[in-house]
Amino acid sequence: MTPAEMENLVEDHLRAEGNGDPAGAVANYTQDVEHDVVGFPGGPVRGIPAALDFYRQLVTDFRTEGEKRLHTYYADDACVIENLMQGTVTGAMLGIPGNNRHIEFRVLHVFEFQDGKIARENVWLDGASIAAQLTA
Repeated sequence: MTPAEMENLVEDHLRAEGNGDPAGAVANYTQDVEHDVVGFPGGPVRGIPAALDFYRQLVTDFRTEGEKRLHTYYADDACVIENLMQGTVTGAMLGIPGNNRHIEFRVLHVFEFQDGKIARENVWLDGASIAAQLTA
């Protein structure tokens, strides 16, 4: 895939996630997608239904209010994206009650592509920063 094709899929995914649209967040996934948010219970998961469950919970617990791209790296069928994320924790994050706190943290996405879709998403969060902000 070209970087532009990858970018279109990733931007559609991140836009849907940011808009609180779980179905849209998984719309460009392969049927057997591997979705892995490192540190979250129950992961990694396989398949659209399991990924959809994750996004349904995420949009209940976290409201995205901004996302700034810091770095992007492309390979033949993969890309790595580092973002600075801002939002409000309306539920819990990393098992810590959010109490509607506004937080900001770095997130690293590793996407792999197959047949014009996202076949794997691996997400790394700055958990120490999240925990510090939620317990301050």
